[in-house]
Formats: sequence, structure tokens, C-alpha cells
Amino acid sequence: MEIAIITGASKGLGASVAKLFLESGIHVAGMSRTDNNKLYDYAKENNTHYDFIPCDLSDKDSIQAACKKLDDFVFQDTLSKLYLINNAGLVDPIDRAENIDMDSLMKQIQVNTTAPMFLTNHFLRKATENNVQLLTAIVTSGAAEKPKYGWSVYCSTKASMNMYTKTVAIEQKETGHKIIAFSPGVMDTGMQETIRSSSQGAFKDVESFRALKENNQLKDADMIGGVLIDILMDDNIENGKIYDVKEYL
Repeated sequence: MEIAIITGASKGLGASVAKLFLESGIHVAGMSRTDNNKLYDYAKENNTHYDFIPCDLSDKDSIQAACKKLDDFVFQDTLSKLYLINNAGLVDPIDRAENIDMDSLMKQIQVNTTAPMFLTNHFLRKATENNVQLLTAIVTSGAAEKPKYGWSVYCSTKASMNMYTKTVAIEQKETGHKIIAFSPGVMDTGMQETIRSSSQGAFKDVESFRALKENNQLKDADMIGGVLIDILMDDNIENGKIYDVKEYL
């Protein structure tokens, strides 16, 4: 039996990846604040299971409680492979650095950096203890390599996850566990709505993002999710690589 744990599985790319895993015969555990009833239907249609694990990734107690629930039913004798998709992320607050308060700063770092690091660390340990291979994907962004006005926290957190991916991959060379980062490009998701709602004073490039929507240039989340699934299913997946969807479209 194979299981995929996906953060932010209720919508956007997370929901698309969850659906595609279920269609591939892989059971899914979704970690998010809200549920997505359609995923239960996809699971039933494909004779798989979808489990919803309520979790607020900005709260460490919520994350630890979710991990305990996952440990109890994921690590069974029938488990042969585990996927961890660190998909959830926050792009807001979008503003000049001097305008970002402590609470907003800490929440964005917690969701974008601390939570995926902790989850990866946790399931690396548990997978090793249970002699199961773990394949981890961290959703990153082109913003990790290119600074954007108003995105000081988002760019920094994504850059840190790229380096985390490369570093952990070095450590796992002898274990069989693999970790990659995946840059999905611009998709038609709720995150893009948040970006387009920014003021130009907070985000100088906002008009270019609005133009992407107006000109139908945003990629479909199901299509991008399919690329990620193909990468993860490839026997030649490269440990520590930062995969860019542009290489495949």
C-alpha cells in the first residue's frame, strides 16, 4: 500500500495532486484547515481512501497533533511507500519590509518554512524506523531565485526551502529516501487572487499578474499537478533537484 500526505490538500494545486494520486491508486491523507468533499468522491470512484486531517500549519501544537494521528494509521505493516507533498504556503502579507509586523512575519515563516521542515524531519525519522521509503516534494517558487518588490518574506522562505532540499538530499544518500523541490509557475489558484488584490504601493508588479489572468495565461492546477506526479513516479527522480515546471511544458 502507498500513501501520500499532502498539506493544503483542500484547494488549488494540493487538491489537484490529491485527486491525481487517488486516480493512481494511492491513498491520500490531506492536512489543511478545511476539507474538500470532492476528494472523497474521487477516492470512492478509484477504490482508494481519502482521510482529512484538520491542521493549522501556523500552529505548532496543531501540527504535532496531526502528526500523531497520521503516525497511528499511516505506518502499518502493509505500507510500502510514503509520499509527503509540502504544498501549503502563504504569499501574504505582500508589502514593503518595514510595514510587516511581527505576527504576520512569524505566521508566514511558520507556514512556508518551519512546518514543511518539521513535517519532513518527522516523516524521515518515522519512515526510517519502519523501513519504508519516503519521497518528499516541497512546492517552491521562482521567487526563491528572483527578488520581488513586496515579497521579502515569501522570496526568503522559498529560497530557504530550496537550500533545505539540497542539504537534506545529501544526508539521505544512503537511506533511499528522496527529496525534491518543485516550482509550479503561475497557476489559476487562490494564491493568484491574493496577489492580484495587492496595491501597487505594496507590490510594484501587480499589474503584470493581473494581465496574466486577463489574458488567460495562468496554468491549470490539474495540468501542473500532473507534471509533479510524473516526476515523483519516475524511477530516475534526482535527489535534491529543484524541478521547474517550465522544463516540462
